[in-house]
Amino acid sequence: MQKTLLICRHAEAYDPYPLQPDFERELTPHGLHQANKTGKWLRENFVKIDQLLSSPAKRASLTARTLAGRLYFAEEKISYMPDLYNARESQLLQILSQLPDQAKQVLLVGHNPGITKLARDLAGQHFSYLDPANVVAVSLPFEKWEDICLHSGVLLNHNLAQAL
Repeated sequence: MQKTLLICRHAEAYDPYPLQPDFERELTPHGLHQANKTGKWLRENFVKIDQLLSSPAKRASLTARTLAGRLYFAEEKISYMPDLYNARESQLLQILSQLPDQAKQVLLVGHNPGITKLARDLAGQHFSYLDPANVVAVSLPFEKWEDICLHSGVLLNHNLAQAL
């Protein structure tokens, strides 16, 4: 049984103003447009997801809610996980290894550099850092999420070249 992991960087956010916590940064109007366009791309290419995990940071959570709306995924089912905020690759793998095995297609919304490193290392391919609202889809050949490991996946699809 294949699993598919959709790895998405949050959409474009405002630069922080003095003394503003990074966690509180909001999406720009262009970022909201990017998230909508990415949601449409996801719906056209992957139809549905079983689980949506997101960093609770404002820019990531709004990206996740926008994507959920485009995918007809119930907003209240989004899993906001504090450990996803600026998580390193090892933390992301740990979180993914605890997913329920019935989840076949999972969308992860997070932050660079961790999500780009995860995407590169799962697929065993080098590509540039994920730009805002970019998605990389990786097919993973296992039945249980606890078996996730680096260099085990195959790059399925991406919207890296798509002008957002």
